Amino acid sequence: MAAISDYALLGDCQGAALVALDGSIDWWCPARFDAPSVFARLLDPAAGHWSIRPRAEYTVTRRYIEDTMVVETEFRTGDGLLRLTDALALGAGERGHHIGYGSPHVLLRHVEAARGEVEVDVELAARLEYGRIIPQSTPTPFGIEFVGGADRLTLTSDRHLGVQDGGIAGRFTLGEGESAMFALRHRHAADVATAPLDGRAALRGTVAGWRSWAALHQGYQGPYRAHVARSALVLQALTFQPTGAVIGAATTSLPEQIGGKANWDYRFGWLRDGSLTLKALWVAACPDEGRRFFEWIASSAGSLAKGPIPVMFGVAGEHDLSAHRLEHLAGYCDSRPVRVGNDAWKQKQLDVLGEVLECAWILRDQLGPLPPTTAALLSALTDRAAAAWQEPDAGIWEGREGERDYLTSKLMCWVALDRGIKLADRLGADASMDRWKAARQEVRTAILTRGWDDSVEAFTGAFGSGHLDAGVLLLPIVGFLPGDDERVVATLDAIEQDLSSDALVQRWTNTGNESAFVVCSYWLAAGRALAGQVDRAKEIFEAVTTHANDVGLLSEEIDRRDGALIGNFPQALSHIGLINAAWTIAQADTPGQ
Repeated sequence: MAAISDYALLGDCQGAALVALDGSIDWWCPARFDAPSVFARLLDPAAGHWSIRPRAEYTVTRRYIEDTMVVETEFRTGDGLLRLTDALALGAGERGHHIGYGSPHVLLRHVEAARGEVEVDVELAARLEYGRIIPQSTPTPFGIEFVGGADRLTLTSDRHLGVQDGGIAGRFTLGEGESAMFALRHRHAADVATAPLDGRAALRGTVAGWRSWAALHQGYQGPYRAHVARSALVLQALTFQPTGAVIGAATTSLPEQIGGKANWDYRFGWLRDGSLTLKALWVAACPDEGRRFFEWIASSAGSLAKGPIPVMFGVAGEHDLSAHRLEHLAGYCDSRPVRVGNDAWKQKQLDVLGEVLECAWILRDQLGPLPPTTAALLSALTDRAAAAWQEPDAGIWEGREGERDYLTSKLMCWVALDRGIKLADRLGADASMDRWKAARQEVRTAILTRGWDDSVEAFTGAFGSGHLDAGVLLLPIVGFLPGDDERVVATLDAIEQDLSSDALVQRWTNTGNESAFVVCSYWLAAGRALAGQVDRAKEIFEAVTTHANDVGLLSEEIDRRDGALIGNFPQALSHIGLINAAWTIAQADTPGQ
């Protein structure tokens, strides 16, 4: 099974695919990120794939075509050079801010002999509904159709290949300058079949569409610009364009530890990451995307204004994301169970209150007068922060072992109250200024007295606990304390000493083989920059960023034993952390600009 770092993301702003370094597409969920897969060899050797590669031995390199999410892989053999170009098609004529609305749900693969003569092997094994269904193969006027369950796949190609159970297989030779084009379209059984698209024209249009989007989103000019630009493209690819939701990652059940059980489905939109997402979109000059993301939050959560607000929603705003296990799948490197859905939606996480209010505060100049429903939502969430901040909850790391008085949850309640007070003139008669101000001071006092532990000389993870937690790195990032406050600096020192190894930061104290959580390293880099320690901030930033794979993608975690990428991939929060840390370093390096 390929290493997680061997994969590159293909996206059309509605679904996602992963292509391995060896030319095999081992994951594709078309139409929606959380849709049942067509290929899932990522999670089980028998769950479907589509490989194109030379028959002979080869060496391989790859890259994203500049300013796109189109992958170009080059295989060098003793006789020639084979170039494979992979993409998920954008809609015809899509340009600028509007890519991804009209995705035809087509996987495009173009292969050419750039030098010499190369014999090419092609194998497509469609396995629908996470590998449960081997489809029937039927020739049609449009190509070869694969039929099974609720899915229909139609393959068009200018090469004749043999049909086998649920797929195709074959071999052909390309002479120098010759090429072959494949297009695999997905539709639901109820959808009417359409004429095949011109694969070569669709590929050219997809490259042009991504480049036109990138040209409009080049506002960041600070250090690490290339990394920020790539991360912005990743975030756009992980955005469900019909609603504006940004998903946590393209995959489900890639393990936090090989062979372990902490395997979760991340193909949903997290409110917990909302303000960090919006800030990253702002840094990357994506204002329209940020506004639509907030509108998705407000519309999804609006009916919950007077009750608990979930930490996450489905990409179209669904609330019930209850998990179930796919017992027929072996899991990535035998890491079971494989889960679809995520029961974290049931948890009480008070930090979400601050996330939503912070989103509104970041977008205050764009939002203008708030619609009455949005103003009522923000007021209700601020009220809930005032009433509930003392309650224990599950915390930002979604612990399944019970509720506690996590400092980060108190901190984000303070953020909710602080931003609610600052937005009060837009919230109308529902704003309870006196009560909010009193509660804000109560939370602040509690954090400063009960959150600080003299014995470890740091802010700790929970009231009454001496254990460190990297979540407290958010204290200066959200403006609760200045970055150069001696308590903040002492906490940075403690976390770097006890939770960090070679700039790779784990989430909490004494967790054995706990991997490093990528965003925590970027929070540490941002914290050092806010403390005025810019050189150290750059060292941390560069150390963690070297663990990105060959095409610049980051997973959720890094195995501190061997530096391997681990966890769901690519992880939006990791790329969000990269963008925000780069911006914070830029601001500290050139203050006032």
